[in-house]
Amino acid sequence: MGGRTINVLNVAEKPSVAKSVATILSRNQGLRIREGRSRYNKIFEFSYSIRGQPCHMLVTSVTGHLMELEFDERYRKWHSCDPAELYHAPVRKYVPEDKKDIRRTLEEEARRCQWLVLWLDCDREGENIAFEVIEVCAAVNRHLILKRARFSALIDREIHEAVQNLVEPNQWFADAVDARQEIDLRIGASFTRFQTMLLRDAFAMDSVTDDKNLVLSYGPCQFPTLGFIVERYWEIQSHEPEEFWTINCSHRSDEGLATFNWMRGNMFDYTSAVIIYEMCVEEPTATVTNVRHHERLKYPPHPLNTIELEKRASRYFRMSSEQTMKVAEELYQAGFISYPRTETDTFPSRTDLHTIVEEQQGHPDWGSYAQRLLDSGAGLWRNPSSGGHDDKAHPPIQPTKFSTGESGWREEHWKLYELVVRHFLACVSQPAVGAETIIELDIAGELFSASGRVILAKNYLDVYRFESWGGSMIPPYVVGQQFIPTALTLDSGVTRPPPLLSEADLLSCMDKEGIGTDATMHDHIKKLLDRFYATKDTNMRFTPTNLGESLVMGYDDMGYKLWKPYLRAVMERDMKAVSEGAKSKAEVLASSLQQMKACFLDARLNKVKLFEAMEVFFERSNRSGGDEQHVAGEVVRRCGLCQEEDMVLKRKPDGNFMVGCLGFPQCRNAIWLPGPVSEAAVTTNICNICTPGPVYKIQFKFRLLEIPPNYNANHLGCIGGCDETLIQLIEICGTGSRMPARGRGPTAPSSNGYQSNTRQGSCIYCQETGHSSSGCPSQLSVSRNARSRGMNHHNEGTSVSCSTCGTPCALRTANTANNRGRKFYSCPSRDCNFFVWEDSVNNGTGGSSLGSNTGRTSNASRNSGRGRGNRGGLHAAATAFVSATGDPVSGRRCFVCGDPSHFANGCPNRGT
Repeated sequence: MGGRTINVLNVAEKPSVAKSVATILSRNQGLRIREGRSRYNKIFEFSYSIRGQPCHMLVTSVTGHLMELEFDERYRKWHSCDPAELYHAPVRKYVPEDKKDIRRTLEEEARRCQWLVLWLDCDREGENIAFEVIEVCAAVNRHLILKRARFSALIDREIHEAVQNLVEPNQWFADAVDARQEIDLRIGASFTRFQTMLLRDAFAMDSVTDDKNLVLSYGPCQFPTLGFIVERYWEIQSHEPEEFWTINCSHRSDEGLATFNWMRGNMFDYTSAVIIYEMCVEEPTATVTNVRHHERLKYPPHPLNTIELEKRASRYFRMSSEQTMKVAEELYQAGFISYPRTETDTFPSRTDLHTIVEEQQGHPDWGSYAQRLLDSGAGLWRNPSSGGHDDKAHPPIQPTKFSTGESGWREEHWKLYELVVRHFLACVSQPAVGAETIIELDIAGELFSASGRVILAKNYLDVYRFESWGGSMIPPYVVGQQFIPTALTLDSGVTRPPPLLSEADLLSCMDKEGIGTDATMHDHIKKLLDRFYATKDTNMRFTPTNLGESLVMGYDDMGYKLWKPYLRAVMERDMKAVSEGAKSKAEVLASSLQQMKACFLDARLNKVKLFEAMEVFFERSNRSGGDEQHVAGEVVRRCGLCQEEDMVLKRKPDGNFMVGCLGFPQCRNAIWLPGPVSEAAVTTNICNICTPGPVYKIQFKFRLLEIPPNYNANHLGCIGGCDETLIQLIEICGTGSRMPARGRGPTAPSSNGYQSNTRQGSCIYCQETGHSSSGCPSQLSVSRNARSRGMNHHNEGTSVSCSTCGTPCALRTANTANNRGRKFYSCPSRDCNFFVWEDSVNNGTGGSSLGSNTGRTSNASRNSGRGRGNRGGLHAAATAFVSATGDPVSGRRCFVCGDPSHFANGCPNRGT
């Protein structure tokens, strides 16, 4: 190299890092500072030589991510689309308004430079930011030579070594973060909109927050983290104390007191415990059967990574993980510790461990220990063990600069710096050595044991004051020695539940299950507290709030494990595979989003479970927010009138259903549905006839007493205009818009659109009782063969046979306004409409098939008059419609000929 001087644009992740890099490389000689477009991101200039190449260095910075990922404008408003569309809606990366000055600085400087050197943090997130900087700079200067500086500490040797050994940027790392951002955006936005619009105005949650714009957020890492807290809480709540008994033995001698534990442990059967205890009391002589002496080692901790730093700071100092990372970042930027976001707990072989120890020799608290470590005659040094984790980006956290405390430090800075230094010194130390003695004895055939320990060499425990090695001395015993116990007691106790999760416990759970990364775990925990899904007490232990528990309960009742770690753990493994080049970003995005969209659609169909869970903790609200249409249902199709908004399924206050445009009142497009609809839910089935699509089909349940007998109570229909069944039912029964609100019997669903009658009505999908339609196990696998009944029924006898097919008929009870409590028989067969009142049987009047004046029809006529695609037949022409209770229905006429004696489906003039 050599020759002419080249201009090198150096970009760091933060202004403080840019200043440190410039100061170190320039050695503070000839360093000039000028303003950039952003007053916070200055530009440092100086001369330098990279591998013999004269360089004019310009060092500036960004402030974290330069770009944000967001949906296209059309999808950003909460009411702009069905949340399910967010799984495939277009997204883009853009520079937000508050970062545009930084972009202008980069563009202006990049135009006159030949090299771009990226000094971003050397983890995946930093690599992603590096490619954001590359995108901005390369757009104005496509000839830039791109280089990456890899460093782990803001100290002279690291920075100079990094700039002399520049590498290529890692596209795989950046792709892994892109995948994570897009997955989290799509999942988080869809579920957050769904939860918030569904529940916010439906329940009085003033106790949660005074913010009227409460957002019930969902994050794919945040929610499993909440799941850990709730699961432990449920475990505690469900614990039933159980009494147990144990025998304790103690012996006092001239040498001291020894306490022996019963080797059976705890016995839960009182009678058995008493019998054994009485045996010991009757023959109390204790005989020493075994004396064992062992040398025990207590090993120092592995080198320090991020998770261990957070856990130990929580345990030792009661610092939150968020606070720990904030303080650690400040120590790193000031050059006192290495990069604090690392998964690595193994020191690279090239690390000069002795030099790091040498720098601590002058410290008043641990300087003398550091001197002992370096004294080869003391034998205290031990090469650190490996924890088995290496992210290939940064070494374990270690001290990088000596300090006895700085003027600007708070107590947290000192505590964390002390922890890092003492932990490092412990890592390179010999383990503590102890002598352990175990005594076993026999009393009446029952075995007891006692143990004691004495520390022979503290070694690393001398410097690592945060740990101790408990133990007590016990008197000496020899095999065969006998004595009478000083005390022999039968003591009782009760089992206790586990404690609430501490922050260290929660971090361990997240780490074990792969939820989040070392750099993000503290953020997920903070969000739970900020969203008031959980609280943390003074002992650093977490309890779910009513809101947090109800959300987890709702999803758990659905049968989905959205609050469990498995789904996210798989995504995290996939994203790691992207960072290693084993999988492509597109492959991971496609598989993850397909899986989560399926979960979202299922959860939406089962939304009643969220309502039921919320009702356990919160009162219903009288507020009706602007999200009423989303609460009632989901998007059915694009509005064909205004061409701008979606049409959604709504349930009005009077209980009637309609499909209306979200552009109301500007657009008043509406489709009124048949009046007898009792339940309706948008499915994922798309009509292959109606255009423009997609037009999602709706699963309907009709009140059986209000539709003709040859129509099924359950119908998967399309509102696009192709569905003859819906058209006929509207013609026959009218629409909800023209009918007064109906009186609701005990089996009628609540008119507020939220409740589903899970105890008294049959499921809209499988026609079974005992669960709601939204909780149906079959999930839209509607049984076409089962006949849904809109009345409570009991199998109270089978004394009447069907006059058509001979099938025994069960005795049932009507639940209509006019005939509530009246008994009747009806045929269970789908091909028969046989019906008779019990009192008619007793009076000898017999029974008849519905839709037939004769009480018996041929198979041909039955088959021609049933089925969704075959409405009405020749034999139905002269029939008068009666309800399932046998009462004639008045006030309605055939829409074809006006005759009140029949409906259009049985009209002889139809089709002529």
